[in-house]
Amino acid sequence: MMKWLLIGLLVIFLLLGSFLLTPSPVDSKAWEAPSPPAMTGVLAPNERLRLADLLARGQVYGPEDTTIDANGVLYTGTQDGKIVRVFPDGTVENWLETGGRPLGMVFDAQGNLIVADAWKGLLSITPDGTLSVLTREAEGTPFRFTDDVDIAPDGRIYFTDASSRFRQPDYILDLLEMRPHGRLLRYNPRTRRTEVLLANLHFANGVAVSPAGDYVLVNETWKYRILKYWISGPRAGQAEVFADNLPGFPDNLAVDDQGRYWVAFPTLRNAQVDSMHRKPWLKNLVAKLPDSLKPQPQEYGLVVAFDASGRMITSLHDTRGSHLQEITSVNPHDGVLYFGSLHNDRIGRLPLHAIPGLGEQP
Repeated sequence: MMKWLLIGLLVIFLLLGSFLLTPSPVDSKAWEAPSPPAMTGVLAPNERLRLADLLARGQVYGPEDTTIDANGVLYTGTQDGKIVRVFPDGTVENWLETGGRPLGMVFDAQGNLIVADAWKGLLSITPDGTLSVLTREAEGTPFRFTDDVDIAPDGRIYFTDASSRFRQPDYILDLLEMRPHGRLLRYNPRTRRTEVLLANLHFANGVAVSPAGDYVLVNETWKYRILKYWISGPRAGQAEVFADNLPGFPDNLAVDDQGRYWVAFPTLRNAQVDSMHRKPWLKNLVAKLPDSLKPQPQEYGLVVAFDASGRMITSLHDTRGSHLQEITSVNPHDGVLYFGSLHNDRIGRLPLHAIPGLGEQP
């Protein structure tokens, strides 16, 4: 008995030694996270997301973002690299495959679908399904995690490279490392030039150009904040904080025809993660663990609306995450909000008039 106990202890010792001596995939940096905001007032939990209809349930997996064409057909990208179309009558069609992981998407003025593909870069797809790559790098640095995209009134395309170090499946490593690998970029279809507007962002995520085209908002996910980058005017080229110390990890965002900015939160803040940020050595160890042992997102659905000054004006919740959870995008269209998710098998749809306090929408 003692022999087997000693052998067991030796095996444990060897495994532990091997784990400790294995190099970490991250070089973590300490960060002091602000205390999370109280979930009261505008942020008070409710079950408004449970009022949403569910589209394409069980027929899509990971519809991370959505957009709608001039004929009312909804487009989304799925985990297996497909662009899927959902027609007004509910019919679901696998339209084409990008060969990567399509994330953010939006239509340009010519009816081309512009896609931020995590693996392939910034893509353009014509109405007949012809796919081309617009850009894959900026200033000599290739994109590793092309994330979200929006188009300004002048046709220039604003998009993000969430991390120049980690690919999409390894986003947790980017969070643990807490170093600024993200960029906000702009592509000019006329000159075909790609430029870096903001670098050194902690996971550059969702983007939304203002209705007037004078600024663009970008979510800096790991820092729980939204930045405003001025495109024109006396502050052109400057950045400032639009909203800070958010209740969760901001993902995609979009603006409606009333000038409200809707922000999707895949999950709430994680006290364990915030605490670990103070201890780089601990994060370096956690990064070596299997994914199942790394911090996991809470099952929760959350969307928050902001006015043009950055003030929160309403929030939508699914506190159990049983109807809509891990929401990564919210897109307003003709008085309706559409919700996407990185891992859900459904798309949510909720009329704005069903949200208390917003009033009737055009």
